[in-house]
Amino acid sequence: MRSSRAVHVFALAAVPLLLLASAARADDDGGCGADGAASQGGDRARAKALKIAAFFSILVCGALGCCLPVLGRRVPALRADGDVFFLVKAFAAGVILATGFIHILPDAFDKLTSECLSGGPWKSFPFAGFGAMVGAIGTLVVDTVATGYFTRVHFKNSAGAGAEAVSGAAVGDEEKQQAAVASAAPHVDHDHDHDGHVHMHTHATHGHAHGSSALVAAVGSAEGDKEHALRHRVIAQVLELGIVVHSVIIGISLGASEDPSTIKPLVVALSFHQMFEGMGLGGCIVQAKFKLRSIVTMVLFFCLTTPVGILVGIGISSVYNEDSPKALIVEGILNSVAVGILIYMALVDLLAEDFMNPKVQSRGKLQLGINVSMLVGAGLMSMLAKWA
Repeated sequence: MRSSRAVHVFALAAVPLLLLASAARADDDGGCGADGAASQGGDRARAKALKIAAFFSILVCGALGCCLPVLGRRVPALRADGDVFFLVKAFAAGVILATGFIHILPDAFDKLTSECLSGGPWKSFPFAGFGAMVGAIGTLVVDTVATGYFTRVHFKNSAGAGAEAVSGAAVGDEEKQQAAVASAAPHVDHDHDHDGHVHMHTHATHGHAHGSSALVAAVGSAEGDKEHALRHRVIAQVLELGIVVHSVIIGISLGASEDPSTIKPLVVALSFHQMFEGMGLGGCIVQAKFKLRSIVTMVLFFCLTTPVGILVGIGISSVYNEDSPKALIVEGILNSVAVGILIYMALVDLLAEDFMNPKVQSRGKLQLGINVSMLVGAGLMSMLAKWA
């Protein structure tokens, strides 16, 4: 059931790939800057070699970043409740935050205010900021509604199971009481029968209360963990959706480029980009406590999205025109929505949750450490904007 929900999220995340691929063709009249690639006279053979290198580099770095927190569950220092995990997650959250503000948002504004969009309302209204707002609000709605729904379903199932357990315990206590009374009856006279009854009744009541307390304690301790895991499952899936939307765009843009001087710095920058984002996603996957099948599905989907986007870009490079109105609008809107998703997830579901964690609040050194880690992650990712 949980795997099917993950598949539905992944199918929804694949929609931007289809939209961008269909809009990536030049308009019939050549569009704005239709022969820009031809005028550059790029070395196609060298560009193709760089694209192949980018495919494997981004694939490996994405897998490494995403798998480190997952495999770290077997390393005590990297467990989800350890200090190192808080530091790594804060670093990754800073990376995701810088990705939204520094990398994607300016690009969305550039796309939706391009000179090639001469007609329509694109220059009279800040659609990039509007798209980011819609993305953030939409993420909030999905986040709260999905969490509430899964929590209600979970507690409904738990309540049914708890009622059956309590009923079974009560029946067992009653049977024990009757058996004890029956066995005690032949050995006591009438004068002591009342005392024996009171004793057995008290013992049975004590046994019933002890069983209920044990049940409540067991279920109560598990309820908190399950509710926490449900919350992080929603976070992990929504975060992956936001990352995938952006990954599709950068993959197609890189694959369609024919200029080696543009591709070369992108290979290194995007490799680090995917690795850092993968660390943030991997941390959420660990806290969500997915089953192995769901973990493998989510990791593979994240790792393959950008490389598949590169292949799609290579396939449509002969007809691709990144300055055509359709491509500009689709890329700009998808980028702006991705900004809203990533900024919301970084601030609300990653940073705020960990920064307000009682373990962090009660330890000044750890609090200072995650602040520094977040700033380092945001700073390094901001520096990559010089090349990508």
